[in-house]
Amino acid sequence: MPLILTEEQIMLRDSARSFLTRNAPVAHMRQLRDNRDPRGFSDALWKSFAEMGWAGILVPENHGGMGLGYVEAGVVAEEMGHTLTPSPFLSSAVLAATAIMKGWSDAHKSEYLPRIATGDLIAALAVDETSKHRPRQTSLSAKRSGNGFILNGLKTFVLDGHAAGLLIVAARTAGAPGEEHGLTLFAVESSARGLKPERMSIVDSRNAARLVFENVSAGADAVIGGVDAGWAILDGTLNAGRACVAAEMTGVSDEVFNRTVSYLKERRQFAKLIGEFQALQHRAARLYCEIEVTRSAVLKALQALDNNFDQAGPIASVAKARAGVSATLAVNEAVQMHGGIGMTDEFDAGLFMKRVRVDQELFGDANFHADQLARRNHY
Repeated sequence: MPLILTEEQIMLRDSARSFLTRNAPVAHMRQLRDNRDPRGFSDALWKSFAEMGWAGILVPENHGGMGLGYVEAGVVAEEMGHTLTPSPFLSSAVLAATAIMKGWSDAHKSEYLPRIATGDLIAALAVDETSKHRPRQTSLSAKRSGNGFILNGLKTFVLDGHAAGLLIVAARTAGAPGEEHGLTLFAVESSARGLKPERMSIVDSRNAARLVFENVSAGADAVIGGVDAGWAILDGTLNAGRACVAAEMTGVSDEVFNRTVSYLKERRQFAKLIGEFQALQHRAARLYCEIEVTRSAVLKALQALDNNFDQAGPIASVAKARAGVSATLAVNEAVQMHGGIGMTDEFDAGLFMKRVRVDQELFGDANFHADQLARRNHY
């Protein structure tokens, strides 16, 4: 399949770029940060996203969504990377929508997907329990009780968990931490008794949540997929998230590269434009090549999710690892080539660098995915 966007996807990209540039520039994120906004994103802006169809970009048309694919979701995510737009797009429109579509009953899809598509319901995925991404190490317990389950444990780094009305929770119903068998996904309302959310502001000034579960009840109908058989849905959902995070990092890389090249064409030193220095030209050329190779890997991963969702894991790992490496190079080079100004808060390069640092860790860094690929190939 050609690694290029279709005419319709290009139109979506141009529309998203225009909208985000006007309504959610980097200054918008700065304002939310400086005002210590308790939500971490603009509800009004999220409603506008929903009106444009982005909140339901993956939701089938018969459930009120746009019925598009992961390539289109990645296109929007990449444009958000250009402007550092904070929103529940990844947590609700990609992760939660994917989990619900892949594993929940038709009745629940009819109940929840339309609300996600309209932006009236924000949903989030709760999987990590430590400072590093280790989904197989899930230990939050779900023990049978009557016709349902009782959940006890901790989740951390839950994107938009403080603002979500519905949580998709990975819990262990059998086996031991480290095993894929025995994991079950539960849909838990944020108002459930015994669920204690704690909002956390992370390094890039976005919001995540720490969730404590103390004897939280979940009925049998809250199970997404089968009991003890949630790994396949969880892994597929995470792969979708990884590809979209990789797309966002590609947008970040492209943005800081373009800003850096513009600076090289304007800044003078020793009576010359610094862009005339061959050493800087070589560094910029290398960065351009790195970004373009990454862009191809990311698009391939998004296409794989659309064409063969269950087999997309390896290329999603390649895309996530590759995007993390190239985005780190991009932001580091931007700071270096901008000199002293690159280190100041008034300059945007530091904001992009912080976002890349979070995105790297999100759903596994480059080392995690190198290990994933090695294990798949029995190294």
